[in-house]
Amino acid sequence: MEQNAGTEGEGRPVQARLTLRAISIIGIALSLFQLYAAGIQPLGLFYQRPIHLGFILVLCFLIYPVTKDKPRGTLGWAIDGPLILAGVLVGYWVPANIDAIANAIFPRTQDVAVGIVTTLLVLEASRRAIGPTITVIGAVFVVYAFAGNRGELPFLADWMPGILNHRGYSLDRLASQLTLGAEGIYGIPLGVAATFIFIFVLFGAFLEVTGAGKFFIDLAYATTGRQRGGPAKAAVIASAGMGSISGSAIANVVTTGAFTIPLMKRLGYRPAQAGGIEAAASTGGQIMPPLMGAGAFLISEFTRTPYIDIVMISIFPAILYFGTVYLLVHIAAVKRGLEGMPAEDLPRARDVLLDGWHFLLPLVVLVWLLVAGYSPMRVGFFAIVAVVASAVLRALMSFLRDGPTRSGAVALLRTGVDKTLEALELGARNAVAVSVACALAGIIVGVVGLTGLGLKFSSMMIAFSGGNLVLALLLVVIASLILGMGLPVTAAYIVLIILIGPALTEEFGIPLLVAHLLVFWWSQDSNVTPPVALAGFAGAAIANASPMETSVQAWKFAKGLYLVPLFMVFNEPIIVGGPVPLVVWNGLLAILALTAFAAALEGHLFAPMPYWQRALAAIATVAVFWPSVPVEAAGAAVIALIIAGNVAAARRSSSTATAKAQV
Repeated sequence: MEQNAGTEGEGRPVQARLTLRAISIIGIALSLFQLYAAGIQPLGLFYQRPIHLGFILVLCFLIYPVTKDKPRGTLGWAIDGPLILAGVLVGYWVPANIDAIANAIFPRTQDVAVGIVTTLLVLEASRRAIGPTITVIGAVFVVYAFAGNRGELPFLADWMPGILNHRGYSLDRLASQLTLGAEGIYGIPLGVAATFIFIFVLFGAFLEVTGAGKFFIDLAYATTGRQRGGPAKAAVIASAGMGSISGSAIANVVTTGAFTIPLMKRLGYRPAQAGGIEAAASTGGQIMPPLMGAGAFLISEFTRTPYIDIVMISIFPAILYFGTVYLLVHIAAVKRGLEGMPAEDLPRARDVLLDGWHFLLPLVVLVWLLVAGYSPMRVGFFAIVAVVASAVLRALMSFLRDGPTRSGAVALLRTGVDKTLEALELGARNAVAVSVACALAGIIVGVVGLTGLGLKFSSMMIAFSGGNLVLALLLVVIASLILGMGLPVTAAYIVLIILIGPALTEEFGIPLLVAHLLVFWWSQDSNVTPPVALAGFAGAAIANASPMETSVQAWKFAKGLYLVPLFMVFNEPIIVGGPVPLVVWNGLLAILALTAFAAALEGHLFAPMPYWQRALAAIATVAVFWPSVPVEAAGAAVIALIIAGNVAAARRSSSTATAKAQV
């Protein structure tokens, strides 16, 4: 009995080691495959996407066992083993049979069978990697495709309102739609994930492994640490740098928050406030060029707008967002009488740049190649090459400075190989969730295209709003929040834009690019908006604070996430371009309005604000957003007068305090 128990106990670590080794090998193989396709030999749509999905499914079922936190036993492997083999089949089938699939007049039985397996695997992978909510949503869409008079589930047609009713489709037709064409699982979302997104996630992994995170954090502390509320301002700056390359607000919170949140608490910020500031700043990293998580690539594909144009257009809105968070942080520090950190506790900016200058080279290469007109996938490939080259150059300089020896050369080579393999594996691991989300979004997109649900949903939206744009935008906010409770940002954006995009552009006249940016920005709100605020919860865990209180703080500091998109809608020249004076005017209005809003929200700017001033500032902010030049000018004038009065009040308060001190 003891012997058997001992054998079992010894066997589990062996199984765990073998599983980790398999994850490493498959992850490295996936990253090498992606690098080959990005920089050496581009592959066709029906080669790149199925092979990528096959790798992702195998990795997903290895990383997320059916037994969850428990070791896999015999039963666990009996379930996961066939799923892993089925993932291999998914990656092999379409590329190996592409000619037969393309030439078949009707879908072959074996292709339909593999299509059914692929759909089920994607649903199960999403359940494990993301959660049950997105899986249920995907399954509901599949059932909806069957629920019609000619579908597999005709009895459900009686339960659907007339506007949602449709003819219904057979199993063969749905499987073909989802897996034998470019309108379902192998559509645009997975295509973007298998090309642009993966290569830039891998780029972020290489930066992370080589120490870019510490560089950005140290640089932020060096530049802002001595100011009032220094660590909080450092969190804003560091999150802007890290968030634009990490691809995840939660990962950003964990990376930068581990340093910034304890220092904020030590300086005098309440734990929930510290966690909320970090969550709001980290969420902004998803809208910060040049990478913007996965959003820039998806927007580029959906709108057929060059990627570099998306990046250039998004710079000013991102600055507005971070400027608002920064101002709110500053006001909170002034209200609480907080000071900066002692100079001796902070790194010097010159020393940080001297030690980590090589981290800036890949970003320079990335921007230069984008401006030069290279494809994003090729840009990502050369950016990774630049990371490796700069890291090698830095290591060689240190090696030569310390005195070259044979043992040192061997150690340097071993470290370089280990770091490279670690980055290749980390990039593949980080891509699993977003690729699975994009594959499942493909199911939703495929069903919407098959049934015409998008146009029906747009008609419902118009009916509910009564043709009023403000009410329609309110419905978009509510829908984004509800979807965000169960979907990652990427999936929430895809689902929303597919369902409501036609109404925003065709019925309400919002320009296509503005509509996509609006939906993408508002899809971020699940990170900071209660009751489900994922980035806020991560910040609460680090700050040892109440998750709900931290989420409320995150929601307060991230208000720019709601206001900046509204400004895009009602002041289009700032996004779509126009006469330079008009663009400058709108830019100044945006800065003024967000400043007034932050002051009204906190009740303080240079000095405390009475309630009547706060109310007046809020009304003036609404006026600035109004699409009428006279109304905008009136709102701007009121805000300017309020700010001037607040400055005068601060000076009077300072003079009074000085006089009392002299007495």
